[in-house]
Amino acid sequence: MTQTYYRPIPDPHGGRWPIAGGWARFSRLELLARGAAPRIVDGAPDDVIAALTAPRPPLAGLSMDRPRLMGIVNVTPDSFSDGGRHDTAPAAVAHGLALARAGADMLDIGGESTRPGAAEVPVAEEIARVAPVIEGLRGAVISVDTRKADVARAGVAAGAGLVNDVSGLDFDPAMAAEVARSGAAICLMHAKGLPENMQDDPRYDDVLLDVYDSLADRIARATAAGIGRDRIVVDPGIGFGKTQAHNLAILRRISIYHGLGVPVLLGLSRKRFIGTIGGAEAPDARDPGTLALTLAAVAQGIQVHRVHDVAGARQGLALWQAVFDEETGTQE
Repeated sequence: MTQTYYRPIPDPHGGRWPIAGGWARFSRLELLARGAAPRIVDGAPDDVIAALTAPRPPLAGLSMDRPRLMGIVNVTPDSFSDGGRHDTAPAAVAHGLALARAGADMLDIGGESTRPGAAEVPVAEEIARVAPVIEGLRGAVISVDTRKADVARAGVAAGAGLVNDVSGLDFDPAMAAEVARSGAAICLMHAKGLPENMQDDPRYDDVLLDVYDSLADRIARATAAGIGRDRIVVDPGIGFGKTQAHNLAILRRISIYHGLGVPVLLGLSRKRFIGTIGGAEAPDARDPGTLALTLAAVAQGIQVHRVHDVAGARQGLALWQAVFDEETGTQE
């Protein structure tokens, strides 16, 4: 039997059901299946509606009833956007504090670049990069951006409440058990291949649905290892083993991932395809395009947004919310 997928279609004027208990609402759905044209329907099975509408539990202590900003702190010499700018602990801590003042709800501390073509960093070096920064930012809600269980252990011990694994448990076999033991939350991202080779002609049968199935499998693996669903967030992995066409296909219908029943995180800040479409060569010139895509995803109910330019994103969200409240009568 052909598997079907239901995507809630956000209605800017309100709707019958809330998306994930949040600010966006819907009354109709898009019914998707492999090899078939999309169809618009007015309802879905009860379990589907329940998964799409149930309020999401707090993530690392943050409620998911409004859009949240995750500020990026790269403690690396080679990250694509800001490599080398914050690659000492004092500089990274100062940058993290500045992002918090600008309105970041969470800080994502990473010691290994996962840009296309990046090489793996030894565990001891990665720990030496991130642990002092996490300790220096205690008091903030902190995520440690790592694929490695030993780094995750050190990050949580230093004060991180979330492990952001861009491999979605595929890189280190010990990661799931370590996160389960630690009590931390985890972000399971979809990636195809490793940073060294992920952009070498990635192919999918149907990128939107292939990523959905892969994320569902990762959630199942995490829960089987003892990580509660209330500690899981997923990320479709924009730019990780995906072409520009793949990225846009996911973004057009990103609300489908609410069907997984957990919060959704989006990390697209300053990605190359934004510059290609928007005519911005330098990564930090891609912030306007980043904001445009962020707001489009907010309109589809996406809860967490990983960004470099926190101040710009916060301003854009404030203006979007002002218009949204007037249009829908929502009071927040």
